[in-house]
Amino acid sequence: MKVGLIGLPQTGKKTLFQVLTGSEVREQGGVPKPVPGTADIVDPRFDRLVSLYTPKKETHARIDFVLLPKIEQETIAKGDIFQNISDVDAICHVVRAFDDASVYHAAGSVDPLRDVESVNAELLMHDQIFVEKRIERLELASKKIKDDRQLKELALMKRMQSHLEEEKPLRLMAMDDDDELMIRSYPFITRKEMLLAFNVSEDQLGVDTLLDQAALVCASGKIEAMLVSAQVESEIALLDSEVEKQEFREDLGIEEPALGVLTRLCLKALGRISFFTVGKEEVHHWLVRVDSPAPVAAGVIHSDLQKGFIRAEVMKYDELVEAGSEAELKKAGKIYVQGKDYIVTDGDILNIRFSV
Repeated sequence: MKVGLIGLPQTGKKTLFQVLTGSEVREQGGVPKPVPGTADIVDPRFDRLVSLYTPKKETHARIDFVLLPKIEQETIAKGDIFQNISDVDAICHVVRAFDDASVYHAAGSVDPLRDVESVNAELLMHDQIFVEKRIERLELASKKIKDDRQLKELALMKRMQSHLEEEKPLRLMAMDDDDELMIRSYPFITRKEMLLAFNVSEDQLGVDTLLDQAALVCASGKIEAMLVSAQVESEIALLDSEVEKQEFREDLGIEEPALGVLTRLCLKALGRISFFTVGKEEVHHWLVRVDSPAPVAAGVIHSDLQKGFIRAEVMKYDELVEAGSEAELKKAGKIYVQGKDYIVTDGDILNIRFSV
């Protein structure tokens, strides 16, 4: 699961990337290139399970972040930025919302919603140009040879063109499995899930006015949004202990670290849920697609578990915490045996029985 951080110049996306991944971004010479990084997915349930089982090994689920070159005329003209964006699963647009006279803004003033619309327009334009060129090629090819698949794709492209002309991202367009298969290898950007991270100043934290103002844009574009102060988060990251960090956040009214909020929104946008495997040897956090049956979740752990799946022994997280231990949960008869048709739900704790 790869999330690309994009934005106009001087939005704070590099600072946010460093906060999320804990890695330092060095200045690049020449043509800017994407910078990869990874982060553990923050989930309080995982921490609670670790405290219950005190395992020898703790394994977090992880998320990949990519810091992409800034969106400006040079990168747009070359087209590299769009290729970079097409390689990620979801887009996090870091939007400047803080006022600082010492930090220039490419447009001359700070206007977060204007910047959101500006970047969205560039992404839409990219997809429109691609569709137009594809239609030209398909129409030319159809004059030479009549091919049912090409004609189906041509019809799809024309539908997509009409949709884009209404200034709607392609993620809002209904497509069946055949449609998805036809465009799977194409670099459409507005098909990707989008998140907005409004980078605010310290005194804007906890004030939802900006999110309220962005609500219409988010609702109409199927976009998730959050407030973050990359500068404040970077200062918190320098503190020595988790206790100090938590106290600092509480003083500022920050309920959850930026990484926790962002990864939660990413999971929601990409249709992923969490499940866990537990024991004295290891507590492991896994991710699987929403509505996945138990054998598919087993396959996330190891392909042999999916091939030889017999059953899943399922514990519900809330019931385990309430019982206090696995032994007490078993006494209460709340370890459930489920077959191949069981749909895994968020927070399930699975023990897969299999035979190969």
